[in-house]
Amino acid sequence: MKRIGVITRDCAGVNATIRSLVRTADNFNIEILGVLKGYDGLIDNNFIRLDRRLVSGIINQGGTILKTSRSKRFYIESEQKKAVKNIKNNNINGLIVIGGDGSLRGAHLLATKYDIPVVGIPATIDNDVNGVDLAIGAETAVNVALDALDKIRDTATSLERIFVVEVMGRECGYIALQVALAGGCEEVLIPEKDFDITKMCEEIKVGSLHGKKSWIIIVAEGKAKGHDIAKIITEKTSLETRVVVLGHIQRGGHPTSIDRIMAARLGNYAVNVLRNGVTDHCVNLKHGKLGTIPLEFAVQPKKTDVNTYYKLIKILT
Repeated sequence: MKRIGVITRDCAGVNATIRSLVRTADNFNIEILGVLKGYDGLIDNNFIRLDRRLVSGIINQGGTILKTSRSKRFYIESEQKKAVKNIKNNNINGLIVIGGDGSLRGAHLLATKYDIPVVGIPATIDNDVNGVDLAIGAETAVNVALDALDKIRDTATSLERIFVVEVMGRECGYIALQVALAGGCEEVLIPEKDFDITKMCEEIKVGSLHGKKSWIIIVAEGKAKGHDIAKIITEKTSLETRVVVLGHIQRGGHPTSIDRIMAARLGNYAVNVLRNGVTDHCVNLKHGKLGTIPLEFAVQPKKTDVNTYYKLIKILT
């Protein structure tokens, strides 16, 4: 293997992963070509050669130096064929795809439909890659949201108000659950669980009668909009409610030590796995041990025990 292409999505720890890939590959005299702007770059033949010097100083940077995009074009077969042609014309012997569900689905397609050697690395703030305990970027995203929540709590306590905090998570409540538990929040709304807002409002009214003055309610964006929930709370309780939408700050930020170390290990392992002829697999770290799982399995919906976390949040309220 002489040349590997790298495609990325963006979240904290991706740059640290790129650095690990490049420096590991350099030890084997393997060249790394970075694909600019994700799968669109693969279609448009948009590559950049990465070397040790180019990846110097990026270990602490959020996002991705390769830029990224959500490529709708890659769903079109004629565009897929352009991408495959560019892979072959650039003498790329294998691909490493760093990303979440969508990115890994693209990797699986290239491996199975076009026989391109591909290895995936899980990197997503939603931590929704099936069979993976913790994806790169998830730890940082939770800590960014938690830092913001701690500041919001100062205001909620001082002004004696209800705050509804909307966090990212379209189909997965991972960030919401983690932040609600770590932040000592009173309630959390997530896509995976039904919710009775009338019951919550009754609990708020009872708490208010007993002297409770502030609440923080976490809402995953895929479950509801924070402003809609706040409006209902105010209507049903007559209590003043404020909304904070954390938005894309959760995708950025300096990666935590956990994300940097995981990026280093998974990046290094992915190069070695690809060198050894493994394809259509995703590397992962499970129970502290490096391994791989089939991409077909990794892109299946992840089943998580949200009830255990939810019950604990309610017990500790």
